[in-house]
Amino acid sequence: MKKALIVFLCVLLTGCAPNSGTSAQSTGSQSTPQDSSVQSSDSSSQDSSSGAPDASQDSEEPPSQPDPSVTSGSTENQDQIIEELLSTMTVEEKVGQMFFVRCPDTGAVEAVSQYKLGGYILFGRDFKDKTAEQVRNDISSYQSASGVPLLIGTDEEGGTVVRASSNPNLFSHRGLSPQALFAEGGMDSIIQDARQKSVTLLGLGVNVNLAPVADVSTDPNDFIYDRSFGQDAQATAEYVSNVVKTMDAEGIGSVLKHFPGYGNNVDTHTGVAIDERPYETFQTSDYLPFTAGIQAGADAVLVSHNVMSCVDNQLPASLSPAVHNELRSTLGFQGVIMTDDLAMDAVATYAGDQSPAVMAVKAGNDMIITTDFQTQIPEVVQAVKSGEIDEAQIDQSVTRVLQWKYDLGLLGN
Repeated sequence: MKKALIVFLCVLLTGCAPNSGTSAQSTGSQSTPQDSSVQSSDSSSQDSSSGAPDASQDSEEPPSQPDPSVTSGSTENQDQIIEELLSTMTVEEKVGQMFFVRCPDTGAVEAVSQYKLGGYILFGRDFKDKTAEQVRNDISSYQSASGVPLLIGTDEEGGTVVRASSNPNLFSHRGLSPQALFAEGGMDSIIQDARQKSVTLLGLGVNVNLAPVADVSTDPNDFIYDRSFGQDAQATAEYVSNVVKTMDAEGIGSVLKHFPGYGNNVDTHTGVAIDERPYETFQTSDYLPFTAGIQAGADAVLVSHNVMSCVDNQLPASLSPAVHNELRSTLGFQGVIMTDDLAMDAVATYAGDQSPAVMAVKAGNDMIITTDFQTQIPEVVQAVKSGEIDEAQIDQSVTRVLQWKYDLGLLGN
């Protein structure tokens, strides 16, 4: 029913038909992902300056300015499509859209329909030993089961965290870390890699890469160091800005992580991380790459489970209204805020008998990442129906999620 409504709204308002669930901006979908990487590499080598215009164009007529009426009309269409879609949703369907969950081992197709999920995150096991066609078919089956097209995400950071590129059937080589890429060819290599990676993932049907890592780390002993750019805040900000702009140009969703900045904290997968650094450190260092990414157009920000003592010494950042206020008010971010995986040990310590997902929604998250969605979704639904969570807040979050899907070309535009 929802899919039929999207088609109707699209034809009515824009005169087009919805795509099959991958971004309309993908340029590599007609070739194999491996071929797409090669093609992208060739085009990158011709323009290693990250898209700077040819100087020969200077003598030609200046580019025409966009027609404000066209932009206004497009925005009105977007708003109308989203408002109409939201108005048809039940509480269960709205809450489902707020869950960006780990793709289950079994019953993945059925779960999409049953829980009205907003998206699936694919891990190494979802790509292991598969051909590109098998991955595309898997994702197509998930999309076909969904009334509203799914976000399909993965963590393809490069280096120690690679999901898809660890399979040679899908990528020509395992993704290099940002530090290795920069050492190899500077920022040009970073940009070329981001372009190749984005095109290849889009060709598989993946429309969100949970990257780049915006954490500042210069100490090899830090837990997050190997996943970071490995340089100071200013250099990391430049790196983040370039990657976000490149991903946006290719039409794949970006996610800055791990707000408010990991620093030298321990791994929250296995325990509690108490960050006792002063607020000034965040202002002058950790916030800079996130601000740069937001200004570059980042779609989403992932919040860590670290306890940011200088702002809230009672709750991990992912469950803290005060930390979310930092992201909204201090950094001015208007996009989708999502949790890190709520299944981590660091969350269980603070949630106690409460539902972590309910706490996360009340803190201000628009999307919940979790493995245990079968339990967490009904708890959030019940919290809305009981009045513990205002449905107006749910509507606001789902609107942001649908706006992201619209921007990725998933709602027929």
